[in-house]
Amino acid sequence: MLNSLILVGRLTKEIAIKETETGKKVGTLSLAIPRSFKNIDGIYETDFINCTLWEEKAKITKEYCKVGDIVGIKGRLQSNVIKTEEGSRYFLEVVAEKVTFLSSKKKDDIKNIDK
Repeated sequence: MLNSLILVGRLTKEIAIKETETGKKVGTLSLAIPRSFKNIDGIYETDFINCTLWEEKAKITKEYCKVGDIVGIKGRLQSNVIKTEEGSRYFLEVVAEKVTFLSSKKKDDIKNIDK
């Protein structure tokens, strides 16, 4: 059995990092990924996919990536259940296992990182 996916898209907002009750850091990023086909109106639509990053992956990605950068995510889908008074609510999330920074920083930014 296999649960694996690869996503490549642009970051749409700053990466938000929170701390869980157990003290672990978890980050969320959102990727804009254009579809490879046009809709009935002849327009390429875009999917916005949230991804979860844990601990070091979250911290390093937040440090080196900014809105508009192209990022590759290798990960898996994970199903979760939230129980409420109205019943159970099921949802899927993308959990990043590997993050690849695909767009390059400006030359000025690279000089600052090297110092």
